[in-house]
Amino acid sequence: MKKSTSMALAVTTALMLAVPLVGCGRTSAPAASSGGSAASMETTDSVQTQQGAAAESTQAVEAVSDDPQSQASVASDLDYVKGKGTLVVGITDFEPMDYKDESGEWIGFDADMAKAFAESLGVSVEFVEIDWDNKVLELDGKTIDCVWNGMTLTPEVTGSMECSRAYCNNAQVIVAPADKSDNFQEKSDLSEYNFAVEAGSAGEQQAISLELPHTPVKAQSDALMEVAAGTSDAAIIDSLMAAAMVGEGTGYADLTYTIGLNDEEYGVGFRKGSDLAAALNDFFTASYQDGSMLEIAEQYGVQAAIVEQ
Repeated sequence: MKKSTSMALAVTTALMLAVPLVGCGRTSAPAASSGGSAASMETTDSVQTQQGAAAESTQAVEAVSDDPQSQASVASDLDYVKGKGTLVVGITDFEPMDYKDESGEWIGFDADMAKAFAESLGVSVEFVEIDWDNKVLELDGKTIDCVWNGMTLTPEVTGSMECSRAYCNNAQVIVAPADKSDNFQEKSDLSEYNFAVEAGSAGEQQAISLELPHTPVKAQSDALMEVAAGTSDAAIIDSLMAAAMVGEGTGYADLTYTIGLNDEEYGVGFRKGSDLAAALNDFFTASYQDGSMLEIAEQYGVQAAIVEQ
């Protein structure tokens, strides 16, 4: 692009120089002496030389414009990922979407779908835990290639990332100690309590919009720990996580979730302008139609939340 711009400027400059000289030649009175004739001839020669240079510059610009490499001024993100052979996925510990099994391998609905998408591209997948509040910086710095972690499609997210279509329904819910759940049944009763929320999350946005006292923490799992430890009265987290991680038979049997605060959808985020988003949309369509998306969803109990593709 820089080379094409420079050549275009050269063409413009040459033509600007040529036009005034041609005009002078046409309006000058006939020379009265041989010296005047020589000057006129020199002027004509100069014009012809400059016009020739302008033509050559134009041809050079056209040649560069026809070069496929010059046309690809912005590198394809899809080609970038295929070239390095790895799709790097930014995540947090978020059951049932992304979490580790007993062997330390990342599993979950999002993790398994990311593995399948990477396989469809012919590359491997790498999961990197990120600070959720810095997800856009991680993307733009190319330490990760996408954010695939039950991410709510808020205006802030869609304005700063190239996002896929929605693939999963969700809501923000209140999680509180089971023996105090009666205190958290109406939005109007929440303002006297302090809520743990993941920094930069949709849960934090709900706390802000409802003007609720809140404490930002690194991850939603940390918000649950705050409530279990009694350092926060309650937490605002994703309904899918609440269903998987609190209540009878979970590690937080003494916690429960009460009211929902909103309705929202999950999507996957890429660098702004990335062609990987379109590639993922195609993958979502194919995996929904062949049943593999619902099959993976059933393994993690989220099949009812899947958005038709």
